[in-house]
Amino acid sequence: MKKILSLAGLALAVAALAPTMAMADDGVSFNAGVVTDYRYRGISQTRLKPAVQGGVDFTKGAFYVGAWASTIKWIKDAESVNGVEAKGGLELDLYGGYKGQVTKDLAYDVGALVYLYPGNKYGDIPGAKNANTTEIYGALSFGPGTVKYSHSVTTLFGTGNSKNSGYLEASATYELAGLSITPHLGYQSVAKNGDFSYLDYSLTVGKEVVKGLTVTGALVGTDAKKIGGLPAYYYAPTDKDLGKAAVVLGAKFAF
Repeated sequence: MKKILSLAGLALAVAALAPTMAMADDGVSFNAGVVTDYRYRGISQTRLKPAVQGGVDFTKGAFYVGAWASTIKWIKDAESVNGVEAKGGLELDLYGGYKGQVTKDLAYDVGALVYLYPGNKYGDIPGAKNANTTEIYGALSFGPGTVKYSHSVTTLFGTGNSKNSGYLEASATYELAGLSITPHLGYQSVAKNGDFSYLDYSLTVGKEVVKGLTVTGALVGTDAKKIGGLPAYYYAPTDKDLGKAAVVLGAKFAF
């Protein structure tokens, strides 16, 4: 029986059009979108297939809360391969935090994010834990650049004995000829599971084609290691490498 050695709950939010952590104005906003592949921290959550996504955000002053959801495949794949009842086809993220200014050009953002996988049986896989994960995070932004650190206060996406893992990332957003250009580099450190630590990268180009509708294209990839010839983090039942470099296309409508 194959055993999935998985961190497959991981991806890059920019490339996947994942949740917007805060809004600029007070009130409620919504977003809905599709992507050709849901990548989180470089790893495909959908077996290199498309996903449907959407969310809601509420902001009051410097405080914000929100929820975001996406279709996924990695949990069902892992459970079915290991003979466990296959459930968990949805990721639901709940988050909240506080944003503020240190100086005119220096801003900060602190908060918490809970990743929920309703109905998942991932903890029934030998050596694994329930896939639900909680992280706290802090970010500093200066001009177009942002540095952010996320720290897991639970085990990380079902990986056994991985509490206190961390993800450090740096990104920037530039505007050029009506396009937004966002380079990103991140490093996922997995506590007590050193072979699972890896680097991810992306370059995303986006354009608002009509008011509220943004289309994006991103080159996304990782340097994820292999164990026994298979990707260390996650492989589909067809043994596809879900951290390989690829182009991801997306469209999101905010209203």
